[in-house]
Amino acid sequence: MPNVQRFIARVDSFQRRNRAAGFVYGVVKKFGDDQGGNLSALITYYGFVSLFPLLLVLVTILSYVLQNNPSLQHDIVTSAVAEFPIVGDQIRHNIGSVQGSGIALVIGILGTFYGGLGIANAAQDAMNKVWEVPIGTRPGFAPRLARSLLLIATLGFGILVTTVVNGIGGSSLGLGPLGRVGVLVLGIVLNIALFAFAFRLLTVREVSWSEVLPGAVIAGLGWVVLQALGGAFVTHTVKGMSATYGLFAIVLGLLAWIFLQARLVVYAAEVNVVRVEHLWPRSLAAPTTEADARAQKAYTHSEVRSKAGD
Repeated sequence: MPNVQRFIARVDSFQRRNRAAGFVYGVVKKFGDDQGGNLSALITYYGFVSLFPLLLVLVTILSYVLQNNPSLQHDIVTSAVAEFPIVGDQIRHNIGSVQGSGIALVIGILGTFYGGLGIANAAQDAMNKVWEVPIGTRPGFAPRLARSLLLIATLGFGILVTTVVNGIGGSSLGLGPLGRVGVLVLGIVLNIALFAFAFRLLTVREVSWSEVLPGAVIAGLGWVVLQALGGAFVTHTVKGMSATYGLFAIVLGLLAWIFLQARLVVYAAEVNVVRVEHLWPRSLAAPTTEADARAQKAYTHSEVRSKAGD
């Protein structure tokens, strides 16, 4: 035990003296203080709930588009979509089985909208939590709903734009190496701008663009990496699996992928808070630091104001 304590003391001394290490530990400590894992899990739940209604919408739209379009049917049969378990078998052997209806479209849209609102509301709770906004000063039902709708509309449009940009970069339009790099950079810049907007919108605390920019950069770059990992998972792991194992792989893979994205966003927000409030270095062992005192004071102040609001 004494050896373990000495090791912890050495690590603590190092991270207090090293600015980068101290900042990283400060972010991890703040994430734990805010129960960031639980915040990420709630965002993951609503994200997963919204996926299946969204797939219902896509299948319904696809059924209408495929009608009387033999060229598009051939493209889909020969694409990577046909390699997905369960759905891929149906597409390869009977593309006419991809059917939808108006009722399915309405149900899918409503389900997706419900999940989207859940994600936006959970994200608002997470951002207000990390910024130590007291519950009593958080927006009521109508302002909260307005923020969520604005976020859904903005991010929905932004995701559509970035998807088109990434699709252009991955297509065979003869862009050349420099053109592909330019498209990739443009996509990353758009992601960063979307996250910066979201970080400002999702909390009632007044924060400037410069205060949310570092976290937005981390989230934007991390988002691109996770998208690449998700594509590699589908291409190299799910492709060719049996229907049963493929279904489990898709469900578990989606859960893990969404959870990683949610944790990335919460960690990126914590980076902004730790930087703005100068909440580092934090103590790994006694004695405590000034940053610990500031963090405790902010947490206590938030709790007192929340109880007073109740």
